[in-house]
Amino acid sequence: MAPVTRVPTIDISALFNDDLKSWEETADKIGKAVKDIGFLSITGTGVSADCAADLRNAVQACFAIPEASKHEQAVTRDNYRGYIPFGFFTPNDGSGKADNYEGFKLHVEIDKDAPVRRDCSLYGPNLWPRETPELKSATLAYWAEMDRLTHALLRAFCHVLELPLDRFEAAFYQPLTNMTLLHYPPQAANDTGFGIHAHKDTDALTIISPDPVGGLEVRMPDQTWHQVECPEGGFIVNIGDMLELWSGGRFVSTPHRVVNKSGKERYSFPYFAVPRHDITVAPVVSPIDGFSRPSVHCGHWSAETWRTNWPDEKADGDTPELGTIH
Repeated sequence: MAPVTRVPTIDISALFNDDLKSWEETADKIGKAVKDIGFLSITGTGVSADCAADLRNAVQACFAIPEASKHEQAVTRDNYRGYIPFGFFTPNDGSGKADNYEGFKLHVEIDKDAPVRRDCSLYGPNLWPRETPELKSATLAYWAEMDRLTHALLRAFCHVLELPLDRFEAAFYQPLTNMTLLHYPPQAANDTGFGIHAHKDTDALTIISPDPVGGLEVRMPDQTWHQVECPEGGFIVNIGDMLELWSGGRFVSTPHRVVNKSGKERYSFPYFAVPRHDITVAPVVSPIDGFSRPSVHCGHWSAETWRTNWPDEKADGDTPELGTIH
């Protein structure tokens, strides 16, 4: 079998029509990509160019607001929402220097009086930057489109795993899905650091509208790093550790990183699909030979992800082993 040397691009328009044969053929192509490398570029999504462009413009405006105001709206230990300053988070294992980005964390918008907040404190309303009122509407419009793509892709994954097509649907009712708005300044040519260090995503599924300046790199099966190419108007999709676990190791959660030596400002807004707080993720099919990982409780995992991001907090025996690079 020929080695995998690039991230494939797949037209997924058939996932949104009634032609069963083309739907299955497309799902099978997706299945091969997520088994081989865990990354793919998708086109034919039905997402308008304006939807992503409006959010990109709003994100740029968000990071252009005065520094003092950004810091007034920063994340706190009690609220995983708001501004993330440069150098605020470092690699969780304590190695290397701080990643070279600033961010703004958003979660599924939940009313402050919603009943689910009595069950899990991770839910709640977002802290929207007050200087950029356009950000909320642009984000929510884009978010709805990413939800639509996620559900279509989840059905394709179920087909690949020979499961009922709605097997994962209930897990994403009132999910812990979130987004991080990101700004990466250009790095010097001799800078050995990273926009974001090499890591694996700990969610179920990530969708990214790639910045034209590039910079997202994925580790190929031969351990070499290559930039992910994506056609204009397309999206990059990658498998996270939760779907790797659900699939019993059939789908691959692959290390990736960001290096911005383009000489230009880079902006990104990845969407991270995460199941509801009370869902426990465990293999839904027989694991492949050699795959053995403990089940993960989504609410506990999400809380631990936030807690261990703080520099003075450490993972312990009760912290799920997600995102570990092997």
